[in-house]
Amino acid sequence: MVKAIIFDCDGVLVDTERDAHRVGFNLAFKELGIDAEWSVELYAKLLLTAGGKERMRVYFDEFGWPANADTDEKKDALIVELHKTKTQITSELVSSLPVRPGILRIIDEAMANGVKLGVCTTSNPKFIDAVLDLFGAERKAAFDFVHAGDVVAKKKPAPDIYLLAQQTLGLPTNECIVIEDSRNGLLAATRAGYPTLITTSTYTIDEEFDEAVKVVSELGDEPNVQVRLADLTALAAAYAG
Repeated sequence: MVKAIIFDCDGVLVDTERDAHRVGFNLAFKELGIDAEWSVELYAKLLLTAGGKERMRVYFDEFGWPANADTDEKKDALIVELHKTKTQITSELVSSLPVRPGILRIIDEAMANGVKLGVCTTSNPKFIDAVLDLFGAERKAAFDFVHAGDVVAKKKPAPDIYLLAQQTLGLPTNECIVIEDSRNGLLAATRAGYPTLITTSTYTIDEEFDEAVKVVSELGDEPNVQVRLADLTALAAAYAG
């Protein structure tokens, strides 16, 4: 039996990028009087950069910073304020979004079999807390750890957050499995030595996932289950690293 399942958040637990994060950024720009709006198409390109604060820097570097952000200190302060505002907005938006098919089912299977659960995400801790609230108190309490936001120096595709998960779990990587939805996440997990299953999401369906042990459109609920706990166990056991 696989001993631990580590989930990414955005696109894996809830398909949040288009209708929560993107909307949250746009509303934060508006609230702070910044003339910027991220379309669905533009956001797809910005998602190549992991992390919301990092994403905003890439955008402003390319399209121009607001006039009042004319020093490095002011740029840093603006990014912090925008991200704080955006996090508050998206934490409220997420309550209206559905959990992805199969997530609650696989969590229940894991809980019934004593499998540890964790999350490794670049999302803000407040946001992931709101996502886990969607699962109900019992399932939320079953998560052994949540590593989120700026808990490590380098974000995905760097392996840092999954190396931290190794330390937290104290388990061989081939006795665990990661569930991700993006190439950045896949690279981060596999560089840390974890077998990784991909559930494609709105923005990642066309990315390359050659390093994944399996790629599915979703975990699935009855009668369309694509991945069960037994499948995760077999995939982890067969992983060569």
